[in-house]
Amino acid sequence: MSHAPDGQQQPYRPAEPYGPAEPYGPAEPYGPAGTYGPAEPYRPEEPRRPSRVRRWVIAGASVLALAAVASLVMSHYEIPPFTDKGDSVSFGQLPPSGSAGGDTGGAAVTPPPNSKMSMPTGPAADFKNSMTLPDGTHVAVTTITGKKSGFKGKVWVWAPKEYNDPKFAKSGFPVMIALPGGAGYPNNYWMGTDLGLQTSISKWYSEGKSKPFILAMPVLNPGPDDKGVYWDGSDIPGQPKMGTWLTEDVPDLMRENFRTVKSRDGWAYMGSSTGGFASLKAVLKHPDKFKAAICSGPDIVPDSSLWTGHDKEKAENNPELLAKALIDKKGSPDVYLAFQVGTNESNKNTLPNVQKFIATYGKGPIHTELKIIQGGQHNAKTYVPNMGEGPIQFISKVMEGPVE
Repeated sequence: MSHAPDGQQQPYRPAEPYGPAEPYGPAEPYGPAGTYGPAEPYRPEEPRRPSRVRRWVIAGASVLALAAVASLVMSHYEIPPFTDKGDSVSFGQLPPSGSAGGDTGGAAVTPPPNSKMSMPTGPAADFKNSMTLPDGTHVAVTTITGKKSGFKGKVWVWAPKEYNDPKFAKSGFPVMIALPGGAGYPNNYWMGTDLGLQTSISKWYSEGKSKPFILAMPVLNPGPDDKGVYWDGSDIPGQPKMGTWLTEDVPDLMRENFRTVKSRDGWAYMGSSTGGFASLKAVLKHPDKFKAAICSGPDIVPDSSLWTGHDKEKAENNPELLAKALIDKKGSPDVYLAFQVGTNESNKNTLPNVQKFIATYGKGPIHTELKIIQGGQHNAKTYVPNMGEGPIQFISKVMEGPVE
């Protein structure tokens, strides 16, 4: 924050002139005409006034400085027109030829029967701009009531700039559902720009490391994790159906509003901590719908206190048991799991637990990769920068998009 400049200081002026000095004797040896005469009385020199041009420059600079400060303040407090936060955002319409956005001018676009892409099915969600990135893309948010879970919550979305590039106007894009750790309510920390997930995906795509993923960033839990209570991204009996919310309602929202990939080859998860657990479980439980996950510092087994008395349902949401069933079932689809773990994780068992899981279940249709981050801690600021060298490449090689 900056402060407005101080006002212009008034020039110094003596209160009163001293008046004519009485000469004590002869003045200077020679007066103006070369004769003796009384000395001229002392008159203080008037300070020079700033020129009119200089005064206008100073005034103009002051006004501009005040305007800049006011703009920053109004933008910070989201006061229109100094922010576009809250403006409506539409992602589902195809851009016309030669344009970076807008509608199709009434021209319907119907993909061929054998197309790999899926047009937005509608109904269109009411997306509001949450923030605008330097490349002009938007992180937008909407609140939906899941048709299948019944849970009402927020979902943030982001599409890379390629999504509105005319050359991709008939292309479906892959979707990554990004899940946070911690409370995951009422916000999803991936929606902020401080972690750099969106800009990193754009950068990695330009470097040939990543697919140009559309991001879906839903709330993970139905309420605050008071006293360590969380929902394991699952349908725990008697609780909001967070498993259905994450694996049914959120993907449905994306299909309704975006050009996506029809097959599971265009659908993935990523998450850290409990979000890493939910990502791992989602892919292992629904390998017919999702192909890959990036799991950073994840839990490996469900451990919510809300499972008490529900052992059967808890087992149905255990990644170890789900992995075993996938391996044992003939003809199971291949899934790809990229793990990231720091050497300074807060839970010292995280790394050995992940290593044990990979050693036990990383076979058959389950393909795994582990990146150990030297000095890495249990936080998203550790995980995002390291995704670009390994995990994002690992899953991008086996996923599709953009596709027509």
